[in-house]
Amino acid sequence: MSRKAAVVALTALAPISWGSTYFVTTEFLPPDRPLFTGLMRALPAGLLLLALTRKLPQGAWWWKSAVLGGLNIGAFFPLLFLAAYRLPGGVAAVVGSVGPLFVVGLAALFLGDRPTVRSLLTAIAAAFGVSLVVLKAGAALDLVGVIAGLLSAVSMSAGTVFTKRWGMPEGVGALALTGWQLTAGGLIILPIAFLIEGAPPALDSAGLLGYAYLAFGNTAISYFLWFRGIERLSASSVTLLGPLSPISAAVIGWAALGQALGPVQLLGMAIAFGATLVGQTNSRTPRPRKTESFSSAERMTQKVSMDLESPAMRR
Repeated sequence: MSRKAAVVALTALAPISWGSTYFVTTEFLPPDRPLFTGLMRALPAGLLLLALTRKLPQGAWWWKSAVLGGLNIGAFFPLLFLAAYRLPGGVAAVVGSVGPLFVVGLAALFLGDRPTVRSLLTAIAAAFGVSLVVLKAGAALDLVGVIAGLLSAVSMSAGTVFTKRWGMPEGVGALALTGWQLTAGGLIILPIAFLIEGAPPALDSAGLLGYAYLAFGNTAISYFLWFRGIERLSASSVTLLGPLSPISAAVIGWAALGQALGPVQLLGMAIAFGATLVGQTNSRTPRPRKTESFSSAERMTQKVSMDLESPAMRR
C-alpha cells in the first residue's frame, strides 16, 4: 500500500465512524438533547487531548483555533443536530452531502485550487449516490431544517479549507490542533446548550456508555484522523470521503436495526463509493503547510537549495 493510500484509508475511518452517530444517539442517549449531545462530544474529547499533548496555542493560533473550532465544531454540531431534528434523516443527509461542492468553491477562493470539471462531476455524483441511499419517497421538507443543513455543510467546508490554508504551527501536530479545536468548539456550545436546553439530563449506564463512545471514539480519535488527513491530502480529496458517513449509517441500520436495503440503495452506495474513490485519484498529495517562521538554520538551508536550483548554478 502506498503512503497516500494509507493516509486515505486512515482518514476514511473518520466519516465511517461518524456514520454510527445516528444509531448511538437513538439507541443509547436521552431524546431531544441535541446541544447537550454536541457539547458532550466536543468538550470532554478536547480537554482529554489537551491533557495528553500539554500544548496550548501560541500567538495568532489562539484566534485561529477559535475560528477553526467554531467552524468545525461550535457551529457545525448545533446546525447539524438542528437539521437532523427538523428534517427526516435522509433529507438531512442529502443536504449535508453537498459539502464537497462548497469545498471546491472555497478551495478555489482561499487555496487557489482551480475547480475542474472532474472535481465538480465527482462531487455531484457523490451527492446523487447519497440521495439514492437515504432519500425516501414523500420526504417532507422544512425550510429551517434545510437552511440549517446547508449552513452546517458550509461551516464544515469552510473549516476544512481554512485548516488546510493555515496548516500546522511549528512543532505542533494534528493531535494538539484537534484538542484546541474541540475545546474551543465545546466552549462555544456550552452556554448555548444550558440556555436553550437547561440542566443536563439524568443519565443511565447506557447513556454514559453512549456519550463516552461519542466523545472519545467518534470524536477525539475520528477528528484527529480527519485533521491529519487534511494536513496530508488535498481539501477536495478529504471532503469526498464524506459520503462514507451515510453509507456507514445505512449499513449499520441494516445490520443492527433491520432496516431494508433495496436495489436502489445498493446502487446509490456503489455510485457514492465510486465517487469517493475517484476523488482520491488524479490529485497530488500536498506537502504539509507550516505557518510559523523558519529558524535561521532552516532559512539558510532553503537559500542554499534555491541557489542550487537557479539557472546560473544549473549552467
